[in-house]
Amino acid sequence: MAVRSAEDDGPTSSRWDGGAGKADFNAKRKKKVAEIYQALNSDPTDVAALRRMAISEGGLLTDEIRRKVWPKLLNVNTNDPPPISGNDLRQMSKDYQQVLLDVRRSLRRFPPGMPEEQREGLQEELIDIILLVLERNPQLHYYQGYHDIVVTFLLVVGEKLAASLVEKLSTHHLRDFMDPTMDNTKHILNYLMPIIDQVNPDLHDFMQSAEVGTIFALSWLITWFGHVLSDFRHVVRLYDFFLACHPLMPIYFAAVIVLHREQEVLDCDCDMASVHHLLSQIPQDLPYETLISRAGDLFVQFPPSELAREAAAQQQAEKTAASTFKDFELASAQQRPDMVLRQRFRGLLRPEERTKDVLTKPRTNRFVKLAVMGLTVALGAAALAVVKSALEWAPKFQLQLFP
Repeated sequence: MAVRSAEDDGPTSSRWDGGAGKADFNAKRKKKVAEIYQALNSDPTDVAALRRMAISEGGLLTDEIRRKVWPKLLNVNTNDPPPISGNDLRQMSKDYQQVLLDVRRSLRRFPPGMPEEQREGLQEELIDIILLVLERNPQLHYYQGYHDIVVTFLLVVGEKLAASLVEKLSTHHLRDFMDPTMDNTKHILNYLMPIIDQVNPDLHDFMQSAEVGTIFALSWLITWFGHVLSDFRHVVRLYDFFLACHPLMPIYFAAVIVLHREQEVLDCDCDMASVHHLLSQIPQDLPYETLISRAGDLFVQFPPSELAREAAAQQQAEKTAASTFKDFELASAQQRPDMVLRQRFRGLLRPEERTKDVLTKPRTNRFVKLAVMGLTVALGAAALAVVKSALEWAPKFQLQLFP
């Protein structure tokens, strides 16, 4: 049974309830709810419309709606949940002790004021879901932070449906984080700096000079920001967005957070400790709707395939969960290593390599492109393009998992 009520939900940005007045806000909200239910009641369900609703301003609005739409976004059959048999799994699982420790530390992820008995019961359910998914999918490996994602689904949709959704998510969107090593996770983090470089080369070069790396964004990525955001409304709003989009969208969102904090970063001392300390402390008052819109725009303007083509050749990584995506496959083979980026900034590349780099990525052309396309427009066409990308990979994904 889900814990949070629809009444607990509200807009995550003043863009939804400011300026136009309460009446306009209520009319806008009512219209969107009607459109969501129209898409749900279509035969077949209009999944493309649901993706647009999840991406566009305000997301899916309430947990009641999320319980209906999230399964559709993940193509999960709600009538066939996996069995929950926690006691046996606890005795057999090699991960039980670590999962237990992590879940015990998850107190702040539960609603404040929740009775201790209810919270402890939910923590037991959280353990059962995690162990069940791992037992049913022995290729998956538990990582610290995974429980932050699972608890979000548990609180919104309840134990049985959470188990189904998390299992699907773990074998797809989160698959790269659940390898025996962190190689693929680090590879995804390597997209962060190229995205920043496309938009703000001065900020990129400052961060490269500080040698801050990307580890500050690790917990953002592997928990879908669930571990670092204190307001649950913001967490579920981001989950609406990520579930409707390409699996690499969380790294684009991480990039727009850094870009949003440009002046703070440039005001830092140019050293690893100062910049890392600043960026690892994520603000809680971010303009989420604006950043979601900007992340969608950047994905359209600079898709993974374009970033890959602009990066230096790299030895092809092992096959990843996102290998069903044509763009990600290419990126895995051609992502530029951080070392090459640092050498370019310091002027250590050979002259012919520097010339080639400048010719393949002129700064002025990128800024002209940004000016033409715009960075802060409401999603609109960008949302449609992201949805189109999502729909291009969805059939392949479904075919592989449901032969």
